[in-house]
Amino acid sequence: MKDEGTREVKARKRSKHKDNENSGIEEQKVDEELIKRFDEAKKYSVISKIGNTPLIRLDRLRSYLGLPENITIWGKLEGFNPGGSVKDRPALFMIEDGIRKGKLTRDKIVLDSTSGNTGIAYAMICAVLGLKLKLCIPSNASFERLKILTIFGAELVLTNPLEGSDGAMNECAKIYEKNPDLYFKPDQYSNPANSLSHYKTTAPEIWEDTGGKVDFFVAGVGTGGTIMGAGKRLKEFNPNIKVVAVEPEEPLHGLEGLRNTKFSIIPSIFDVNFPDMYLRVKTEDAFQMSRLVALIEGIFVGPSSGAVLKACEIIARKFVWNGTENCSIVAIFPDSGDRYFSSRLWEDKRFTDLISKIRWKK
Repeated sequence: MKDEGTREVKARKRSKHKDNENSGIEEQKVDEELIKRFDEAKKYSVISKIGNTPLIRLDRLRSYLGLPENITIWGKLEGFNPGGSVKDRPALFMIEDGIRKGKLTRDKIVLDSTSGNTGIAYAMICAVLGLKLKLCIPSNASFERLKILTIFGAELVLTNPLEGSDGAMNECAKIYEKNPDLYFKPDQYSNPANSLSHYKTTAPEIWEDTGGKVDFFVAGVGTGGTIMGAGKRLKEFNPNIKVVAVEPEEPLHGLEGLRNTKFSIIPSIFDVNFPDMYLRVKTEDAFQMSRLVALIEGIFVGPSSGAVLKACEIIARKFVWNGTENCSIVAIFPDSGDRYFSSRLWEDKRFTDLISKIRWKK
C-alpha cells in the first residue's frame, strides 16, 4: 500500500510538472507585440468606437401602423458601429480572445465563414492590426458586402449560394483541416466570445438607455450570439422580459444573415429552447418594413432589421394591443441599408424613372 501511495505521489508530481511545461509553452505562444498593438488600437483606433450605438424611439412608425400609444417600439441602430453592423461587437471580442490566449499571432491567418457582416468586422479589425484574413462567403452575398471586404484586403472564397451560410461553414472547415497550424479560426458559430460580447455590451446599453423599462427583446437569429448574450443579460436584470427570436419564414429567402432553424445547421452557441417565442417573417414583409421605417422615421436599415421590425408589429398586435399597461419593445437593427443597393430591397419605380432620364456623357 505504501508503494502504491508513493507511486501516486510521484505520478501527481510528474503530471504537475508536465502541466507546468505545457503552461509555459502556451505562454510562449502569446504574441506580446500583437497584444500591445491591440491594446493601443482599442484606445485610439477606429475599433475604439465599437458599441454605444443609439437607441431610437419609433413613435411615428407606431402611429402609422395604427398601434396604441401604450406601446413603445425602440430600434437599436447597430449600423452606427464603425464597421457598419452589430457584428463589430463579437468580432472584436473573438479577435481579442484569440490574441490573449495565444491562439492568434502575427504569423497566422484569420479564417472564418460569414454571410458578410462579421466578415466586414473581421476585415476592419485585421486591417487595423495588420493581420491577414481569409473568408468563406456565399457567392450571392450582396455586391456591396463583397466590395467592402475586398477594399479592406480580405481574401474571399466564394461558396455555393444555394447552400447559404451552411455551405460557407463547411468549406471553411475543409480549408482549416488541411492546414490548422496556418490559421486562427474564431468560428463565430461556436465561439462563446460571440455571445459574451452582447452580454457585456449590448444588453447593459439597452438597460441603461431605457431606464430598465424593457418588456420584449426582439432580435434575428443568425449565429444566435445576440439572442443568447443580450437576452440572457436582460433576463438577469428582469426575468419577466420576453426574448423573441426572429427567423425567415422561407427556407430560401432574401434576408441575408438570418437563418430558419428548421432548415439550417444550428450554431452550437445557440440554445433553441432559450427564446420565449419564435416569429417567422416573409422576405417581402421584411422588405416593406425596411422601406417604411426609411420613409417615416428617416432610418436607413437592411432587410434583417425590417424582419425584426415586422416581428415587433406582430407582438404589438397579437400579444399587447390595447392593454392598460405600457409596453416597451426593443428591437436590434443589425445594419444599415447601404449594403443592399444591388438587391431587391430597394427596387423602386421612382428611382428607375429617374435613372431613365439621365443622359450619360463621355
